[in-house]
Amino acid sequence: MLGREVSTLVNEVKPAGKFEVEFDASKLSSGVYVYKIIAGNYQMSKKMILVR
Repeated sequence: MLGREVSTLVNEVKPAGKFEVEFDASKLSSGVYVYKIIAGNYQMSKKMILVR
């Protein structure tokens, strides 16, 4: 893992509710990626494995 940002899906304030965002990983190579969700004081980071 190189620690480079490859994409930002949403960077705006949203009202409370449920939202879906489509992520196009067609230009990324296979490997392990880390994604991070930040909502107010809540932060979560998890690993995603992309297999082509």
